Amino acid sequence: MRHLTKILAAVLTVTALWAAMASAQGNQVPSDARKQTTLGKYCTSMEAYLMWRAKPKEVTILDVRTPEEYSFVGHPDMALNIPVSLFNPTFDAEKKSYGMDDNPDFAAQVQKRLGAGDTILVMCRSGQRAALAVNKLAQAGFTNAYVVVDSFEGDAVNDPESVHNGKRMKNGWKNYGLPWTYALSPGLAWSK
Repeated sequence: MRHLTKILAAVLTVTALWAAMASAQGNQVPSDARKQTTLGKYCTSMEAYLMWRAKPKEVTILDVRTPEEYSFVGHPDMALNIPVSLFNPTFDAEKKSYGMDDNPDFAAQVQKRLGAGDTILVMCRSGQRAALAVNKLAQAGFTNAYVVVDSFEGDAVNDPESVHNGKRMKNGWKNYGLPWTYALSPGLAWSK
């Protein structure tokens, strides 16, 4: 019985991997225009994980959040961090938030680590900066960069009756329970 359970688990894993690869290849365009890109390649965080797991030496998960987010909010264990934007500590009272400044060296920093034809799965907090990053990579000649549409924290719950209303508790890498950490790896963490 134990042997049959292992075989069934292996079949389910292979089926899930195949479905994720097929779905990611289908490139379902996100309804949120801020997550759409010129390359038109999309996947969910679950699909990104399965794509990476199937070919960890050929697929790179690129986390484009700020080093502060990468470090203090957590990140996928295997994610390379190169921020597309950098934290600006000037408080904007109208927006009730801090700002972000463009990382002018983003594409050049990615080019130092990855090739133009490499499979790159780009994530941020919720998918919008990932789309911005993919468009910058496309302008720099990259051809196989995907937006992880629900990215690390996922989409916000939009239900006034829910205690999670407005919180990023819907989908996303962290909410799916995929492998993540706060630990920084010298080969993956960003440095100027």
